[in-house]
Amino acid sequence: MAPTAGLVCWKCGASLADLTLPLRRLEECRQCHAELHVCKLCEWYSLSVAKHCRETVAEEVKDKERANFCDYFKPRPDAYSTSNTAAATQAQAELDALFGRPKQADPTPQPSAADKARAELEALFGKKK
Repeated sequence: MAPTAGLVCWKCGASLADLTLPLRRLEECRQCHAELHVCKLCEWYSLSVAKHCRETVAEEVKDKERANFCDYFKPRPDAYSTSNTAAATQAQAELDALFGRPKQADPTPQPSAADKARAELEALFGKKK
């Protein structure tokens, strides 16, 4: 069993030095509980190629963040990147703005469709709150 001295979790960046290689298929990060035998932690993972895998004979894995049975899996030490999470957060904020969804930090609860309909009916029939 080989040591994992330079490896960090692909999701949170926590050290994986206390684990040994090869990683078990259902091995999890002790800090964030993310599965570790995943494409995003593999040296073959790349967004610049089709199916996000540079290994040409590997079977396609649809969910790159879930444990899989890929025989070509080899963990890479630089899998964690804060820019990846920053880009995802920015993209989500832009989608929320585009579709008019309230921001996550907005503490004001939005009235439901049923509450809006009830208020309109009460206004129509003269009931006051």
